[in-house]
Amino acid sequence: MWQKVKNFRAEEEGAISVDWVVLTAGIMLFAGVVATLVKDGAIDGGDDIGNHVAAMATP
Repeated sequence: MWQKVKNFRAEEEGAISVDWVVLTAGIMLFAGVVATLVKDGAIDGGDDIGNHVAAMATP
């Protein structure tokens, strides 16, 4: 029984999978934050342009 536990603890084949899952999750979280910031900035910029165009005098 103890030999099986020792072998299980020494096994490292699954560790690389866990590393990739954590790394991928972190990248996806970062991408979501960046996308939210870009979206908010684009909406604000579009609103500013719309307000500027609306304030222009028409001939």
